Amino acid sequence: MPTRGFAGDEMSKDVATALVAWGNAWLTGHVGLDEAVDAVEKSAGPQILGGAPVEVPLRRGLGDLRVGGMTGFRLALPEAGDPLGLTGPPDFNRAAIEAGAGVVAVLGNRATGLVPAEDRRGSSYVGVRWAVWNASAGLPDVPSLADADRQLTLAMREATEALLTVDDVSGPPPEIAGALVDLRDPDRGDHPLAPGYPQRAHRVAALAGRLSLVVDLARRMDDRGLTADQMFRRGEALRLLDRAVRRALVAACNSAFDPVP
Repeated sequence: MPTRGFAGDEMSKDVATALVAWGNAWLTGHVGLDEAVDAVEKSAGPQILGGAPVEVPLRRGLGDLRVGGMTGFRLALPEAGDPLGLTGPPDFNRAAIEAGAGVVAVLGNRATGLVPAEDRRGSSYVGVRWAVWNASAGLPDVPSLADADRQLTLAMREATEALLTVDDVSGPPPEIAGALVDLRDPDRGDHPLAPGYPQRAHRVAALAGRLSLVVDLARRMDDRGLTADQMFRRGEALRLLDRAVRRALVAACNSAFDPVP
């Protein structure tokens, strides 16, 4: 029962991030269920859990999981060769890797995996269907928020240097240069998290979101005029930056239950 990401993997990542962030805000008592569901559905339209013949609206599905003992959500942003946030079993891992994102609902010593896919019905209805999988409740190998913050800062510096120097003639396109300048503005207020998260998590998630845009824009850059060495340097910088961005978002979203320092 494979699933596929929709509108590119970025939409899968965005909706999974929203579900984890607002779901954890609800579970920690910072928002109500209605507010959490409204925020999640604002990101990608109406959403359901499961599939025919058993499917329920997101609001009811979350309520059912809570009654079943759910205590938290964890984000997974895997890709081939890097199952970030996943602990199995293989069928759930494969589905999440194909979609580019997954969510693990922790229920004591067991877990439920959720994988998003586009849900189209007729000519106008577009929403999200969360396929439900058995998942392992084991702890994934993901960095702490502090480690992810440091790794992201280092990757940002290296990638910025590579992107600004890779084309010695024309420099980066204006949209890339503008996105890099935006990284220096700490007061933009754009973040994907919800109430109740540590301030550091909000900052890390905001920076990761902006860097994700840089990665997306840079990957669309024209390779004409670049040497093989320049193309390699740019590709390697973007690979490392994308890896750091995914780890930062996972660490930020999963920090809802971290002890307050």
